[in-house]
Parts: sequence; structure tokens; C-alpha cells
Amino acid sequence: MAHHPSAEKRNRQRIKRAAANRSVLSAARTAVKKARAALLSGDPRAAGEAVKEASKVLARASKGSVLHRRTASRKTSRLQASLHKLG
Repeated sequence: MAHHPSAEKRNRQRIKRAAANRSVLSAARTAVKKARAALLSGDPRAAGEAVKEASKVLARASKGSVLHRRTASRKTSRLQASLHKLG
């Protein structure tokens, strides 16, 4: 339990940031899941849109340090490669 005003403030900030980060990470996971589902469906048009959206969300997450930049890059790269294979 924080006893000093500055420590109490840091705790409040930590709670707010954790909630925001959790939201961004959840959105990124959902976008990747939707992109993978669209790729499995075999429809190039829908898959292209889903992969594009997932790439944007992953970039946003890595920019805010929610995801490591290389993790986001790797996931984006793999989605793009799968889309390319789909033709």
C-alpha cells in the first residue's frame, strides 16, 4: 500500500496504463485472429482487408510499446506471406 502522495499517484497511473495496454493488446490479438480466419476461408479480397487491418493494429501496438516491435513485425510478415501464398 502506498503511503506517500507521489507513490499513490504512480499507482493510479499504473492502473490506468495497464487498462489501456490490455485493451490495445486484446485488439491486436483479435485482429490477428480475424486475419487468420479470413486467410483460411480462401477469399483473397476478405483476407487482404483483414491482413491490412491487422497490420495497422499491430503497428499501433508496437508503437506504444505494448508489443515488442520485432514481435509485431514477425506477425505482420507471416500474415503477409500467407496472403501472398493465397494469391
